[in-house]
Amino acid sequence: MEADGYRTISTLSAMTSQAKKVWVVGLAITFVWAALILVDPLARSLGFESLSTALYSFHSLICHQMADRSLDVLGEPFGVCSRCTGVYFGIFFGFVVFPLWRRLDDIEPISRVWLFLSLVPIGIDWSLTFFGVWENTHLSRFLTGMVLGATCATYIVPASVEIVRNLTWKRLISKGT
Repeated sequence: MEADGYRTISTLSAMTSQAKKVWVVGLAITFVWAALILVDPLARSLGFESLSTALYSFHSLICHQMADRSLDVLGEPFGVCSRCTGVYFGIFFGFVVFPLWRRLDDIEPISRVWLFLSLVPIGIDWSLTFFGVWENTHLSRFLTGMVLGATCATYIVPASVEIVRNLTWKRLISKGT
């Protein structure tokens, strides 16, 4: 039996191992999600029209898909705009680099101020265009999206680990293990 706040070495090891598994699954999911953005135009340009149509249709649920605001491959636009592409690639990038700056089993979230600060570049980029000061570009949209996406990953990773940990350890405790 473990006292409040005390964890045995074997429990800590199991929790660390579980956190790594959660991170790997999250990394795989974010990789597939980002890769599917590239599959849309590639499938269309290679003649896989039914796959392409299905993916563009799916991506239309999460993005406006304005062709002039989307990056393209082989003359075909991505399934999401350049800003959304930046957000999703940023989430993947955030998952990749997360273990380089933070332990995977550390579920304490960073201050929410960083999440709000990551919205500042997008807000500036959008506002300057909206008020006619300058026209944003694919690069500015992509980079500001990357900042937001990478920041979001720093909240998603610990939250995912905590959710799985709570579900798993509560089940083990209720079994009396």
